[in-house]
Amino acid sequence: MSTPRARRTVISTPDTRQADHEAAAQVADAVDARQEHAVDHAAEAPAAVTLDSSRSPGPGYDTAAARVAEAGEAVLEASRGERPRSFDPSDFPVPTGREEVWRFTPLDRLGGLLEDAPSDEDARDVVVQAPDGVHVGVLGRGEGVRGSALVPEDRAAALADAASPTATHVRVPREVELDEPVHVSVVGRAGRRGAGHLVVEAERHSRAVVVVEHTGGGAHADALEVVVGDGAELTVVSLQLWDDDAVHLSQQEARVGRDARYRHIAVTLGGSVVRLSSTARYAGPGGDAEMLGVYFADSGQHLEHRSFADHAEPRCRSDVRYKGALQGETARTVWIGDVLIRAAAQGTETYELNRNLVLTDGARADSVPNLEIETGDIEGAGHASATGRFDDEQLFYLRSRGIPEEVARRLVVRGFFADVVQRIGVPAVTERVMTAIEAELDLAVGPVAGVAAPADAAAEPALAAAPSSAGAPAGGA
Repeated sequence: MSTPRARRTVISTPDTRQADHEAAAQVADAVDARQEHAVDHAAEAPAAVTLDSSRSPGPGYDTAAARVAEAGEAVLEASRGERPRSFDPSDFPVPTGREEVWRFTPLDRLGGLLEDAPSDEDARDVVVQAPDGVHVGVLGRGEGVRGSALVPEDRAAALADAASPTATHVRVPREVELDEPVHVSVVGRAGRRGAGHLVVEAERHSRAVVVVEHTGGGAHADALEVVVGDGAELTVVSLQLWDDDAVHLSQQEARVGRDARYRHIAVTLGGSVVRLSSTARYAGPGGDAEMLGVYFADSGQHLEHRSFADHAEPRCRSDVRYKGALQGETARTVWIGDVLIRAAAQGTETYELNRNLVLTDGARADSVPNLEIETGDIEGAGHASATGRFDDEQLFYLRSRGIPEEVARRLVVRGFFADVVQRIGVPAVTERVMTAIEAELDLAVGPVAGVAAPADAAAEPALAAAPSSAGAPAGGA
């Protein structure tokens, strides 16, 4: 196995304040344990906390979603696996909001991304920074692996594909192990509507980390297509650090090969409306997919994450874990977690979890885990969902040990996110994400007395600009 010499890329991250990581880690498990009981006590929850953990009537359930549309189509799907997929936008009618796939999304705030109209050519810039040995190029429709892993599942994704004649292609050759991550920077322009397609390919027995960072403004619909070859290990980190007025709709889908390992990490902190659909499908037995997510919503933000693990091969594993925090009367988050174990997927092991921490009154979190099992021959399957308020007992525990209240609040929130953030595996990105969370906490609980607040994380790039080994044209990703 050969390892090419990677060209060192200078990474610069802003200074961060000193934090007690050990204390944060200690409270993380306690916070999770107490959050598991939030759903059990939903009937006693204040009106400001909204739960939606099933498709049956209950707290936060939208009764209109269970009705039949005027055209006679059922709003709810019989199975997640039956959702239509097509490259033709005409196969997807303009949504009304009654469809299951769109019932949580504010359609009036999507900036025209569902309209069949040309995109602006100068809407976005794409730059790829890659170590030596990584191939960076473009793929037309039907070329190479483009279209082999991702087929659009909604109107926005189909329109984005139609508006992207070329896709940026990042390929890690077989048996190559990268010592440094590949960085893909997507910068949107305010007032512009853009589309793009990025294909990331890790060939057989390769190992790599790819960081895709979204900043700037405008309205963007795009696709991230990932192909993980047999025996390969690939981590993809998708950072949504958009400006406050940005809109982003993205389908991010992976095909995981035999005995391959895939990790997808979504970090969403910026943007007005962000909707990410992350999917892992298996192309051979023994595949392992880990789908992680962190999000922090402020007033006016709608952050929506939809994960789908489609098990169609035997002896595969999936682990889905998303955690989010909300602050502000109009803050809104949505997590839809789907797992489908098909009849041929014997020996499957899967678990999905969603936790939401409500920091202020008026915020709303919808959490809907769905699990479909078509075979009884599995290793294990389960899911958990909980939404709750700040834990006053944890604050009391920390304050009783001499920790000031504002510091204690930060430690609880940091501990809540820490287990997911630390799995990113790229120190520069991990530090940047924690700095961004600190900036959000300044708004939620106020800055720590006597300590300067960190720079606004959402307004600065996560990685310093450096000479790139290859560049992609605007609109290519």
